[in-house]
Amino acid sequence: MVRPVFDRYEPILMSSSATRPVPQKGILEIAPYVPGRSDAPQGVALVKLSANESPLGASPKAIVAHKAVANTLHLYPEGSSRLLREALGEVHGIDASRIVCGFGSDDILHLLAQVYLGPGDEAVMSQFGFNVYPIITRGASAEIVMAPETDYRADVGSILATITPRTKVVFLANPNNPTGTYLPKSEVERLHRALRPDILFVLDSAYAEYVTAEDYSVGIDLVNASQNVVMVRTFSKMGIAGERVGWMYGPEHIVDAVNRIRGPFNVTLSGQAAAAAAARDLDFTSELRAHNAKWRGWLTNALGSNAIRVPPSQGNFVLALFEDAATAKAAFSALRDEGLLVREMHGYGIPHGLRISIGLEEPMRRVVAILKAFGAPGAE
Repeated sequence: MVRPVFDRYEPILMSSSATRPVPQKGILEIAPYVPGRSDAPQGVALVKLSANESPLGASPKAIVAHKAVANTLHLYPEGSSRLLREALGEVHGIDASRIVCGFGSDDILHLLAQVYLGPGDEAVMSQFGFNVYPIITRGASAEIVMAPETDYRADVGSILATITPRTKVVFLANPNNPTGTYLPKSEVERLHRALRPDILFVLDSAYAEYVTAEDYSVGIDLVNASQNVVMVRTFSKMGIAGERVGWMYGPEHIVDAVNRIRGPFNVTLSGQAAAAAAARDLDFTSELRAHNAKWRGWLTNALGSNAIRVPPSQGNFVLALFEDAATAKAAFSALRDEGLLVREMHGYGIPHGLRISIGLEEPMRRVVAILKAFGAPGAE
């Protein structure tokens, strides 16, 4: 059929009464993601403890690898992130062909939502789970269902009670951001066993490198034994936040589906090089984990009191819960006045909480010294 050729000045007939482009239904109902603040009062040196970034910087080997590609910035990156996938396969003992890399783990999560969610579908998450999940779910024209937590911890029974015939995806951040709490391997497996085989179980292990709990599992075994589980990871918490590199490990059929809509060059050349080197730098990863474990434990003990509660964390941050929202706001302001920027939790429905990233010793001690006025007992 030959399409008619219209005069270039002929107006296009309008099919509706709209006077401007209209977003898809539900888009304007999405609460945009609001990153942590990165400002301090004029003249005050900023110490950023609001974004869960690495306090030790990036792996020295990653920095070298990043610099090594500086003269090739005019070239497109390899489209499948092959060298990075091979590094991840080598380090984690998994099949590189079952890995998808993305522009941060947010990119991977968005792709999964686009592939497996649509109008009329539902996705389930825990009450205080990562607030990107509602964004990507509603962006796929599906509905998000939040399962109540028990004491700031995901509750398997509560999650299962929200499952309906419309449920297509379950998101579980483990450990969770912003609470720091986690589910042990046995609970994660119990949750998975109760899910229908057509429900995609997304195990978001963004903070896996910082976990010290012996009953924790990152999820590789569950992926290997299942056809409806994917594990999502990131390099952002390991010192490469600026390059935005994330990855997913999953069954072949899910990898194939995601690759069909993935951008062909969705990880930068420098990001691939730096992340591959960081993945192999196990000594730096161990150093980062040890530093975090030491000061996470110290900060938890130093803040915990009748006035401030800190749920046990397995991430590279702690959640400080104050008596009320007004006290949390006052504590935030007191810290910011001294250049210590932490994360307010209004967007997560925890207005009486502040999330504090684990930093170097000096800012950790300063945080505690300031929060003594709000009930922190302090520590040696």
